[in-house]
Amino acid sequence: MSASSEQIFIGIDVSKATLDVALRGSTKAEQFANSEPGVKALLAWLAKIRDRVAVVLLEATGGLERHAALQLCLDGYAVMVVNPRQAHDFAKSLGYLSKTDKSDAQALAHFAYTLSNSDKRDKLLLKVPSAEQDTLHALVTRRSQLIAMRVAEGNRLASAHRSQRKSIESVLKVINAQLKKIDDDIEGNLDEHFRAKLDLLKGLKGVGVATQATLMAALPELGQLSSREIGKLVGVAPLNRDSGKMRGKRTTWGGRADVRAALYMASLSAVRYNPVVKVFYQRLRSAGKLPKVALVACMHKLLTIINAIIKSGQPWQADYGYPRSVQA
Repeated sequence: MSASSEQIFIGIDVSKATLDVALRGSTKAEQFANSEPGVKALLAWLAKIRDRVAVVLLEATGGLERHAALQLCLDGYAVMVVNPRQAHDFAKSLGYLSKTDKSDAQALAHFAYTLSNSDKRDKLLLKVPSAEQDTLHALVTRRSQLIAMRVAEGNRLASAHRSQRKSIESVLKVINAQLKKIDDDIEGNLDEHFRAKLDLLKGLKGVGVATQATLMAALPELGQLSSREIGKLVGVAPLNRDSGKMRGKRTTWGGRADVRAALYMASLSAVRYNPVVKVFYQRLRSAGKLPKVALVACMHKLLTIINAIIKSGQPWQADYGYPRSVQA
């Protein structure tokens, strides 16, 4: 294979302001603004080598990578977004001890090559969300921001000087009005675009509108993967920590934080009102599991149930917990 036709693997280090881009095997790095004009400039720069680009890899950075990753996908590139812990561990294994935006991008380019040549390549590629999912994701994200603002203002109100209470109450009033509008928009989006799937979950205690919205927006793979795969993707599947004769505790880590947060809140309700999850939780506690450990297991259980229902196309039936015909 000639140098001109050799595949190119690209790593992009993402920050709030910039996108640092490195090509595997090159000591140089390009920098673009992490903005709409900056992403357009990145795409124009990549167009010169489009046919040779095998994979573009970005590190998940609290959503700051989302716009660039989606635009790269829409422009036809194979894109991966990886967990920061995995990326950092890989960089250390290569001897990248110093940390700069340029070195991070170069390490990500090497990681892109490794993952692209693994048997997990296709599963790691970013799936482009539908326009409806993208809109719903924006609504869910904004709702989370408003909730955080309301909590912060509520905390300030508790200890505020009386001269400032009226100001805080006014802000809270505006936030609550915005939340109501966002909630109405979310329900309208769910009814219009996701009703067929959500009808399957009717009667499943604990899975309210907020959880439904997060699952539909942030987990498009729902119903397409096995129970183990979906659990690992979200970050609620217990992972082995065994070496030689040592048998360590199973732990969960990584995955999609927004989905885990939604499942956590759903499980708090499910262990009280969902008959299947309630019995499961009580059995774990009776076996000596700590409350938090049992609750995480319930998050995994609830996700497995939802995934099986969506995969089978059969509605939730409380008498047997989840569709047994579906092979996990």
